[in-house]
Amino acid sequence: MRDLVPDDTAKRPFGYFVHHQGRGHAERCAAIVNALPTDRPVTIFCARDDIFPPLTARARIVTIPSLFERTGAECDMDHVPTPDTLHCAPLGWPGIRQAMGRIAGWFASDDPALMICDVSAEIAQLSRICSVPHVKILQHGDRGDQGHQAAYAGAVGLLAPFSAALAQPDWQPLADRIHYAPGLGIPAITPPDRAAARQALGLDPDRPMALLVSGAGGTGFAQAPMGVAARAFPDWHWMTIGATQPDWHATQGGNLTHRGWVDDPATHVAAADLVISSTGNTTCAQVLAAGRPWIVVPEWRYFDEQRLKAEALARAGVALHLPHLPSSAHAWCAAVARAMDGHDPAAQARLVTPDPAADTARWLETLARDLWSAAPPTRIPEGAPA
Repeated sequence: MRDLVPDDTAKRPFGYFVHHQGRGHAERCAAIVNALPTDRPVTIFCARDDIFPPLTARARIVTIPSLFERTGAECDMDHVPTPDTLHCAPLGWPGIRQAMGRIAGWFASDDPALMICDVSAEIAQLSRICSVPHVKILQHGDRGDQGHQAAYAGAVGLLAPFSAALAQPDWQPLADRIHYAPGLGIPAITPPDRAAARQALGLDPDRPMALLVSGAGGTGFAQAPMGVAARAFPDWHWMTIGATQPDWHATQGGNLTHRGWVDDPATHVAAADLVISSTGNTTCAQVLAAGRPWIVVPEWRYFDEQRLKAEALARAGVALHLPHLPSSAHAWCAAVARAMDGHDPAAQARLVTPDPAADTARWLETLARDLWSAAPPTRIPEGAPA
């Protein structure tokens, strides 16, 4: 891809802000950075440096204070209202000043070709204020507020880490700037078939298995409704991976096991006959790749992100959306029947692409090339020597 970019921009760095909640932000950052040309340096700004998959030597991580977590050094001025164009911009927080100062200082010292924001409307707007072209990661949710709209309006491009089939109707005015990258951040590995996955996990090859998956961005599902599900299907093996919330009243049978955090969630998904999950980016990509019957139950997130993602999955015909886990045996039976009967693996397969990272890297490189090559030439004042 080196021939895509003129020499005068090829060595200028890309910047990348990574939100440290969950794992999806860091995973797609690593996928993109590792797919960029070998002469493109990248500086990553994040409050944590231990959440990233292996990165190319061209990338460096600059640890900045969290924009969202208190340290005790704050002087709260909450009586001063936040303007509608901002989300999280409290006054009197030294950590925010230090984080923004480091990023702005890097803009001035390193003259980046592009900044990628995943995700912060404030940092997206900071990039634009500092005259740095930025690409904003596009996420589902009710983001019609002035803060998000300002970040989108000021972006040179919008990167959606999922299929265009999952677009929200209100994104139509942004359509000409959106690049869709289904499965971005998920290793391009064909998941094992059901039999191989079950053998790898030591599971009964014939007993039906339902898998409940909670991502890393929240507190996870409560255990009580899982116990109800397991009792409703005594012939099935019910398993959870990820975080769960214990309930003292959860009557859990022997056919329900909690495995907690696992290193191979994709193998667990491939082993399942049914998946029940929240709608984090990584989990969704893994289930779509495996093509399993699927019930999605959104967890609470800012701006209703997971709820609107679940609605998009249901519109695309790839999952059954429920507002919460069923609360009775008969409700579980009805939900499982609907998910199994409505399963459309062909529709799920259409939402997966083979190499989204390489395609995204080409898009970013082309975007940077076109932006800077389109810059007007320096004007020579009248009377100056040619």
